[in-house]
Amino acid sequence: MKDKNLPPDINMYSLEELTNQANQLIELLENENDLNNSTESYQKLLQLNNIIEKKFQKNFKSISEETKKKVKEIFNKHEKKT
Repeated sequence: MKDKNLPPDINMYSLEELTNQANQLIELLENENDLNNSTESYQKLLQLNNIIEKKFQKNFKSISEETKKKVKEIFNKHEKKT
């Protein structure tokens, strides 16, 4: 699914801001009586979900790499002492 319907600066938002936008769309969809009018909002929600998921994966990878570096540093310090 393309992110073309979302603002171009959507990737600049934090995870919290994106989550708030998604929650607002969910509330809008829950309050909508005519589901035929909600397809655009649902599409936008799916796009936001994909962006949030990508950001989580990117953050997870970054945290993983940083943790590996720190563990390696600690291990190397310990080896030098013995």
